[in-house]
Amino acid sequence: MSEQARRRPPKPYRRPQKDPVRILAFEALRAVDERDAYANLVLPPLLKKAREKDGFDGRDAALATELVYGTLRRQGTYDAIVSACIDRPLREVDPPVLDVLSLGAHQLLGTRIPTHAAVSASVELARVVLGDGRAKFVNAVLRKISQHDLDTWVEQVAPPYEDDAEDHLAVVHSHPRWVVSALWDALGGGRAGIEDLLEADNERPEVTLVARPGRATTDELTGEDTLPGRWSPYAVRLAEGGEPGAIEAVKEGRAGVQDEGSQLVAIALANAPLEGRDERWLDGCAGPGGKAALLGALAAERGAALLASEKQPHRARLVERALAGNPGPYQVIAADGTRPPWLPGSFDRVLMDVPCSGLGALRRRPEARWRRRPEDLDGFAPLQRGLLREALSAVRVGGVVGYATCSPHLAETRVVVEDVLKGRGGPAVEAEWIDVRPLMPQVPALGEGPDVQLWPHLHGTDAMYLALLRRTA
Repeated sequence: MSEQARRRPPKPYRRPQKDPVRILAFEALRAVDERDAYANLVLPPLLKKAREKDGFDGRDAALATELVYGTLRRQGTYDAIVSACIDRPLREVDPPVLDVLSLGAHQLLGTRIPTHAAVSASVELARVVLGDGRAKFVNAVLRKISQHDLDTWVEQVAPPYEDDAEDHLAVVHSHPRWVVSALWDALGGGRAGIEDLLEADNERPEVTLVARPGRATTDELTGEDTLPGRWSPYAVRLAEGGEPGAIEAVKEGRAGVQDEGSQLVAIALANAPLEGRDERWLDGCAGPGGKAALLGALAAERGAALLASEKQPHRARLVERALAGNPGPYQVIAADGTRPPWLPGSFDRVLMDVPCSGLGALRRRPEARWRRRPEDLDGFAPLQRGLLREALSAVRVGGVVGYATCSPHLAETRVVVEDVLKGRGGPAVEAEWIDVRPLMPQVPALGEGPDVQLWPHLHGTDAMYLALLRRTA
């Protein structure tokens, strides 16, 4: 080192620049990781606080939302890329550091943010939330990642399709291998179909509204920022950037946010052919209340009463809020559907939308794909069968039961229904299948029936499953 260099004074310390958008995104990812929170529940209050405190505008909120959801959706792919750029196992990287790296990787590989801006913003974030020492590590890794685009990285880190098809798809489309396998089994067919499905899981879902019949019309929800629903007569789709809370009917509870697949489930049950009385309806797993609100409105149109039952008291309160103002008679109770307080044969129509893995809603809850494990299905299995048995007990002879779940996994859908009807693991129930397909007349690609599986890539909905059964004895 020269004498001049030795005499040169050190550069003054520069404080890191705080970027409210990226700090918010980091906080949301930490909440998802540390508290098992869901981004769709964590993000809205963070954005509200940022609007009030930091003056967030629409562009800030949109960028923060994209950073959070984009990072969560592509987490598996980014983990594989980060692993290729470090000299230690990924599990030895502290989770907060990994979150900053993933946010940086998404900005570099999944957005149009210029490379220099993506790296520098991520390093500044690291300095704020991790400290200067670990920020240097972040800088080194992100500079390596910036040397290639996403397609080039995927070619390097994903095994060839011909060698291991499921592992290739898992890395390319950022799904756990077991989820890829389960979805492929449920979907059937070749490579094109499963790739379309996995790609759809990584797309931002539309926000769909429901105009609750007798309380609102689709005309009230229609405006410059809306599109017609695809399949449900009560649906309106919001264009990107549309705000549901700004619509008067939504503010008043006469309309709500509800995926079109969920609307189709409620409509099909309400329209299933029935002989005899049609006076008492039951929603046996009603929380948080979207389907109950639509069922209650449909029941009111024909003079029927709805009983909405939900095991968890706090979710039962959400059901009460959703049903408030319903034009027909209804009641909300907190009760366990496997040990119900009602008498057998009390109802004419029963919906049992059972707890499940949620693999049908990975577009909305991308973190669920990393949180769920195959063994979780074993925990849901007895509950799902128990709830379906009680639903079939609750309905009168000739009445109709709808078994629904937001999962396409065969172990949560058709296998459950067949086990209950054939008496596997419990007494057999005498009931017959009703073909659901005629009750969704405008919807294409519904398979061979009699049950129906909806798909994000085919129908633009969550992957809702519905089986309709008529009690025969």
